[in-house]
Amino acid sequence: MRMIPMPFASTLSLLIVLLVLPAAGNAQQSINEAGTDIGTFYRDEAAPLYKPRGYSPYAGQNYPTRVLWGDTHLHTANSLDAAAFGNTLGPEAAYRFARGEQVVSSTGQPVQLSRPLDFLVIADHAEGLGGMLELKKGNPLMMDDPTLRRWHEMVITGGQTAIDATIELVRSVSTNSTPPRLLDQRIVRSVWQSYTDTADRYNEPGRFTTLIGYEWTSHDGGDNLHRVVIFRDGKAKADTIIPFSAFDSPNPAMLWKFLDSYQDKTGGQVLAIPHNGNLSNGHMFALVDFDGRGLTRAYAETRARLEPVYEVTQIKGDGEAHPFLSPNDEFAGYELWDKGNLDLTEAKKPEMLQYEYARSALKLGLKLEQELGVNPFKFGMIGSTDSHTSLATAEEDNFFGKHSGTEPSSGRAMHPLLQSPDGKLQIMGWEMTASGYAGIWATQNTRDAIFDALMRKEVYATTGPRMVVRFFGGFDFQPADARTRNPADVGYAKGVPMGGDLANAPAGKAANFLVAALKDPIGANLDRIQIVKGWQDKSGGLQEKVYDVVWGDAQKRKPDANGKLPAVGDTVDVPNATWTNTIGDPELITVWTDPDFDPALRAFYYARIIEIPTPRWTAYDTKRFGVQMPKEVPMTTQERAYTSPIWYTPKS
Repeated sequence: MRMIPMPFASTLSLLIVLLVLPAAGNAQQSINEAGTDIGTFYRDEAAPLYKPRGYSPYAGQNYPTRVLWGDTHLHTANSLDAAAFGNTLGPEAAYRFARGEQVVSSTGQPVQLSRPLDFLVIADHAEGLGGMLELKKGNPLMMDDPTLRRWHEMVITGGQTAIDATIELVRSVSTNSTPPRLLDQRIVRSVWQSYTDTADRYNEPGRFTTLIGYEWTSHDGGDNLHRVVIFRDGKAKADTIIPFSAFDSPNPAMLWKFLDSYQDKTGGQVLAIPHNGNLSNGHMFALVDFDGRGLTRAYAETRARLEPVYEVTQIKGDGEAHPFLSPNDEFAGYELWDKGNLDLTEAKKPEMLQYEYARSALKLGLKLEQELGVNPFKFGMIGSTDSHTSLATAEEDNFFGKHSGTEPSSGRAMHPLLQSPDGKLQIMGWEMTASGYAGIWATQNTRDAIFDALMRKEVYATTGPRMVVRFFGGFDFQPADARTRNPADVGYAKGVPMGGDLANAPAGKAANFLVAALKDPIGANLDRIQIVKGWQDKSGGLQEKVYDVVWGDAQKRKPDANGKLPAVGDTVDVPNATWTNTIGDPELITVWTDPDFDPALRAFYYARIIEIPTPRWTAYDTKRFGVQMPKEVPMTTQERAYTSPIWYTPKS
């Protein structure tokens, strides 16, 4: 940005003010002692507010200045299904890998991240925590049960036989028919306390953060209602409980009751993160509770308080939007898993979709807020892997799959990943999505700061790339505000960050937004930034619109007469799994004002950042293993990020 000297008269007036402000006066004294001309006060063209300050524009910053990258949803061999599929790596290996070390995978392959992560949540299933390891060992407490003995023999046999045992086990969880001895609470408590000990040992504030957590795995009837539970606290408080499981109750309200009880008992803090709802068959964001009753204000308040963010993208597909719900959105069909519920025991019906996808849920939340006075679906958005390999890999060229049976191999793309009992529905290996990570704007790399950022929703999701994204909303941003190298400075000064709230628009002003994105340093250029708006119209109807607000190659790409922006192009060399950054831009920034703003209507806005096309993990497998993929297998992708929304609420 260009700094412009203030006129002398303005400087003199400012000096008078400085003399009566001790802190400012001291700053001025320091300037004089350094021999600096007292006339060198500046204003910033991007934020034309006169303010005294020293030479450094970074002094006094009291907001998050660095995005932290991590995975809030990783499984190790302590999870029943992960161990059954062959995972031999425990929490310690998972932490070592996430902080940047090379490890050897369960299939004997050396693996390392391109760059370390900043934090990790190991979220092993509460249901039978550690039990599969004991089953594999042939624990005598289990071998008296004929089902457990049979599973033990199948798992030891390995191969497809072990996979069949795992499928049986997972379905027993869905139907509450798991043999009790696999769920022995003595084993669960011992494994939990060993895990929390490891988490505390690997927690290095300022360098690498381990947040203690687990997964509550409710899929009653096969419908995915899973939540990841994350504690702000360390081992001392976390060890006062045994993880609440779906065997205790498959009802989310009972989980919330347990979490509140923990907070009341310990004085600690805890939150829950719902999984991508695409396999819930319409239950994740239903307008009735678990028992089929209409939602109440108390339900809405509890859900909003304990579930501040939502996992919108992961290995089991992307859950931002669906083309059936958003037919005018050309990017809505990304990495869809829309064939059925989690175990494919029930096929998907179109009427289920509106209760599964983030954008639709955000719209439903506006309606519920009007009816109940509270929005239960007022969530921020993050991505995480849900990997069951102990390896938090989300990059296309370094993707180790959903579980240890799908680690890199020549045939993994063409093996069924999921299959219905009658064999009519299948999800193939190539449908795995190399996604995602959570970007968190925390003030420090500590448990407290990361947890607090999740609670205030100053977070965003990516499908793997580590692009830096800022998104602010307000009423006073000006075009000049986009001409800055530090959009956060003006963003926090004039508005609210992602996850924030706007209300009561000043007369004659529309909501406007400052949005900026910087490419992943070792990744692809950016195609465009879009702002997605959802609102409730005057008749109560729920509407949405996607706006292209800034894009790469702007000198060559112009919207047509209908406002449609031409595609950015494609430089992917599929046979060699490469691409060039000769299209798109490395960074994009703009100020955008809603042209359709109505101050009387509830609305939300979030930013979606799209990269240029790059090779998908299937292209890397084709190159590295010399295999031929069928024509239905996608070989390119356009990775993306989704910010947490900013909500607008009119006067009551």
